[in-house]
Amino acid sequence: MYEDLERRSFLAMLVLVSLAFIFLMMPFFGPIFWAVAIALIFHPVQHWLKRKIGDRPNSIALLTLMICMIIVVIPVIVLVSSLIAEGMGLYQQIQDGEIRPGEYIDQVNNSFPAIEAFLAQFNIEFEGLRDRAASAFVGGSQFMARQALGVGQNAFQFFLGLGLMIYLAFFLLRDGNKLVDLLIRALPLGDERERLLFAKFAEVTRATVKGNLLIAIIQGALGGFIFWVLGINAALLWGVVMAIVSLLPAIGAAIVWVPAAIYLAAVGDVASALVLTAFGVIVIGLADNVLRPIFVGRDTKLPDYIVLLSTLGGIVMFGINGFVMGPLVAALFMAFWGIFIREFSQTDVPSVTPDAVEQHKDNKEA
Repeated sequence: MYEDLERRSFLAMLVLVSLAFIFLMMPFFGPIFWAVAIALIFHPVQHWLKRKIGDRPNSIALLTLMICMIIVVIPVIVLVSSLIAEGMGLYQQIQDGEIRPGEYIDQVNNSFPAIEAFLAQFNIEFEGLRDRAASAFVGGSQFMARQALGVGQNAFQFFLGLGLMIYLAFFLLRDGNKLVDLLIRALPLGDERERLLFAKFAEVTRATVKGNLLIAIIQGALGGFIFWVLGINAALLWGVVMAIVSLLPAIGAAIVWVPAAIYLAAVGDVASALVLTAFGVIVIGLADNVLRPIFVGRDTKLPDYIVLLSTLGGIVMFGINGFVMGPLVAALFMAFWGIFIREFSQTDVPSVTPDAVEQHKDNKEA
């Protein structure tokens, strides 16, 4: 009796201390998560280096981290710096009146009056829609400016998080296998289930980050390139926006380039509108359809609608990290239910044969 009380008290304290530790780590959620993602994505590189230079954990982890810095971290820092300058410039142009979203919408309406007639069929007033769209554009530019200014003002916090991420990634690359084995021993879910869940976690993280992020970068680069070729202002900024929205399945970069093509046609630049439309459909659009199965494949085994909803929900809950966290939570949800259905929902259903039917009739008559 006393031993049972001690055991329950210990487990209760274990839960409380674990929750306290989780809350303690919450401010560093972003760096911790991306350190884990780096360790998972660059795990094959680590194995390749191990075959080349032998079993030298510290050297291998350091070399892997340096490769990550060259391929990912440094280009991202350069891109973020350029994006801040571009976003601030666009916001200043709107404040100075050089860019007038309302006038652009009016130009589209004047060139395509059928749009207003089409909206009227659904009792939608064009003027109200115009004002809301212009306000949304201005509000979006103000939001981007605030974010850019916040990054500039919080440079110390940004580099602190970056340093923490790199520091943690080194130890995860070096000791990752030991940590996984320790978690498998500690968690009371059954070793086979735990290995399955860890494998699913690694699989979805690699597929989402490596695949979707790489596709987003390619689509954003293609979109920014065609905007630059056509002389559209803030090509870098719109390229980054296209990269972000391309993370959303079934919607993608078309949110940006379709309105741009419509505006070009409205102002009489039909050739540029046709070039942008053709490039968007053939190059940007097909990049998603062709590259996603190659880079991502069917590893996540999630339907497109689940990916879309989980990505949107993840972004709402976790911010920019949500484009990975959302599908990851959805994949783990399906993995847990798959284990439950396989192990706990198996019922012995008697086979229905003619003899069984006759036996059932005899029992009823008796």
